[in-house]
Amino acid sequence: MQETHKVYRQKLEEVTSLQTACSSSIHRQKKTLRDLKHSLQRCKPRASPEEFALIQEISSQIKERQNAFFDMEAYLPKKNGYVLCRGGTHSRKADFLKRSQWFAYKDEYEKFKLYLTIILLLGAVACRFILHYRVTDEVFNFLLVWYYCTLTIRESILISNGSRYRATCENYLKHEMSLREKQATKADSAWC
Repeated sequence: MQETHKVYRQKLEEVTSLQTACSSSIHRQKKTLRDLKHSLQRCKPRASPEEFALIQEISSQIKERQNAFFDMEAYLPKKNGYVLCRGGTHSRKADFLKRSQWFAYKDEYEKFKLYLTIILLLGAVACRFILHYRVTDEVFNFLLVWYYCTLTIRESILISNGSRYRATCENYLKHEMSLREKQATKADSAWC
């Protein structure tokens, strides 16, 4: 069993390095093709008919190459989309091939929780004692919902990679969200 696991880890390292090399190579090639396409567009207006035909042929080859790169990228890991990047996960992949990546992500997650908890605590104190406006209350409630949604996304990434957060954090978040919902309905009735 240990020997099989050792072989597995070696193959995993090879796959990771090949993915990285292939992704960077495709990125460089795509940049070169963009530059070439831009240069051809600048040359097109003043080209003779023979040169124009050659430019059209090169443009079609560029399109074919871009389609080939698109097909190759389908088998490579993708970067996170806009929602995950803006949801506090930055440009992390959702699956971690190395345990050190997982620990770094978990450490970043814990720092995120600490910093935002402090900020939200200060915001709660400010909304309670200083700012008695409905707008600030709604902004604060929006930040709380965003915070818990982000925590849910980050925890689901950790859970899918082997974390044992499931029972405690899911129950805590559900309980906390229901309390926030009750507070929001009470605030709405108080403002009417």
